[in-house]
Amino acid sequence: MALNSKIPSGPLESKWKTYKSTCKLVNPANKRQLEIIVVGTGLAGASAAASLGEMGYKVKAFCFQDSPRRAHSIAAQGGINAAKNYQNDGDSTYRLFYDTIKGGDYRAREGNVYRLAEVSANIIDQCVAQGVPFAREYGGLLSNRSFGGTQVQRTFYAAGQTGQQLLIGAYQGLERQISLGNVEMFSRHEMLEVVKIDGRARGIIARDLVTGELERHFGHAVLLCTGGYGNVFYLSTNAMGSNVTAAWKAHKQGAYFGNPCFTQIHPTCIPVSGDHQSKLTLMSESLRNDGRIWTPKAKGDNRKATDIPEEERDYYLERRYPAFGNLVPRDVASRAAKERCDAGYGVGSSKMAVYLDFASAIERYGKVEAHKNGLGHADKATIYKLGKDVVKEKYGNLFDMYAKITGENPYEVPMRIYPAVHYTMGGLWVDYELMTNVPGLYALGEANFSDHGANRLGASALMQGLADGYFVIPYTLGNNLADDIRTKAIPTDHPAFVQAEKEVNDRINKLMGIKGTESVESFHKRLGKIMWDKCGMGRNAKGLTEAISEIQALRKEFWSNVRIPGDIKEYNPELDKAGRVADFMELGELMCKDALERNESCGGHFREESQTEDGEALRDDEKYMYVAAWEYKGESQFELHKESLDYEVVHPSARSYK
Repeated sequence: MALNSKIPSGPLESKWKTYKSTCKLVNPANKRQLEIIVVGTGLAGASAAASLGEMGYKVKAFCFQDSPRRAHSIAAQGGINAAKNYQNDGDSTYRLFYDTIKGGDYRAREGNVYRLAEVSANIIDQCVAQGVPFAREYGGLLSNRSFGGTQVQRTFYAAGQTGQQLLIGAYQGLERQISLGNVEMFSRHEMLEVVKIDGRARGIIARDLVTGELERHFGHAVLLCTGGYGNVFYLSTNAMGSNVTAAWKAHKQGAYFGNPCFTQIHPTCIPVSGDHQSKLTLMSESLRNDGRIWTPKAKGDNRKATDIPEEERDYYLERRYPAFGNLVPRDVASRAAKERCDAGYGVGSSKMAVYLDFASAIERYGKVEAHKNGLGHADKATIYKLGKDVVKEKYGNLFDMYAKITGENPYEVPMRIYPAVHYTMGGLWVDYELMTNVPGLYALGEANFSDHGANRLGASALMQGLADGYFVIPYTLGNNLADDIRTKAIPTDHPAFVQAEKEVNDRINKLMGIKGTESVESFHKRLGKIMWDKCGMGRNAKGLTEAISEIQALRKEFWSNVRIPGDIKEYNPELDKAGRVADFMELGELMCKDALERNESCGGHFREESQTEDGEALRDDEKYMYVAAWEYKGESQFELHKESLDYEVVHPSARSYK
């Protein structure tokens, strides 16, 4: 099947405008007859459900959490990008588009990315109107800070809890539609199958996680807004419940999986402290605005950070990438930290960490405040106190979080950080309309592959989730549903629903019938170790080949020896987790296959065989300038389809942040 990305013709800057003014519409009376299923209530799902409910569609929204506002978008910290140019520092729609394409190492579609940059400005206006408390400058204008991969300040933020504030905004819109009866909300429900009728997605099978009952739900279209799959690595910055199940079920029903190996490793996480940990904590990338990253110049230097004089410190990002310094993109910063630690310059008890130091920022801000207060000759203690107050205002909740977890005061000693799995650029393949290759089945936000190429720039996840939900899907869904207005709601006793429910039921019974000796958690941990060691920050052909056979063996062992306590028809989180881990094992194998197939380095995918003399990623545009879209063909069988990437406006070049 040929992949048609449906990118509109015409100049880049007018594609979306032309699409919006020529797409088909559904009149208000017909919208009331159309039922839409939205799975997931993070930024993409909540904004889509709220928008579609507001427009008059009958919406059913599903989330596995106890409330839609517990979706993992709540954990995003540092900010959301938009090309507003409030700082008058040279930003523009084109520059945001260019930075995103370059940041993704020229592995994203121009059309989608330009549209994202274009609607970014509307998102901020929408959120301000909802009452999102963005930080403001002294004069009342919205404040901006810098993020990696850019030389302008375009990141809007609400302290270090931007995701939470944006999600509350979208959640309020969603709750309003629920109270009006336009959206029916199903919390504590997990989608376990896509139902297809005559080749189209026409509903889902969901499991009530409290009672264990399976339910059938019809929809004229199904929207998957279910986030990313970083938890395949076990240890990641994702919430413990984040999983790939909804997207994977869609994949097994024929939806292609795009670029599964593109994983983002975030450079500023609190380092692993031992084998007991089940999740990692992110320290926002916004800290790289003011924090300076360094290691000692001497190997194995065991002195306290504060005892190491300035001339014996290596600010290695500033040294290697003078133009961007500490604000290089995430993949570059992560690999640089790994390289320093591997070479023996790491710090802390594990030696797998580097310092993120705020001393010079505190001093700099302190001097400015002293001047403002007419204290021209303030002493060190006064400068420190004034500077600390400014840093507290900007990053206080992040510093508090670090102190709670590590027991150290980051105002007085540098933070220790190390890269960790964070976001996934891969996801279900979608066209310009956000529809997968299965008609009627859409993927929004992190669940799709579409906008970030091989590496996502910081503060672009929130931007994409809200762009898809508020500004893209209302048009593209209508364009497709305009041809579906004569389709009456299909009763859920249709044979396709009966068959889909039977398959879900059989799988659950099979899992419960294994009665082995090993916990779900231990299998997940073992899978994560294989993935991190062999398909993590560095990958090579030998390791990936080993990983594939190790995962196959682990999967076999799982299906013969996993132990799930409890019963099916009750609240049973171990059973929920078992289903998710079973899907992660299949996905892990595909990720390794995809990484093995892509014999080049680009963005977050670093093949050790493919690097420059100074250790940078070496792309191979001649052979690999395509989206890898994988089709499921049966157990351990996947067929590769390629969507070639044509750059009409940006000319791919070796990425340089020097």
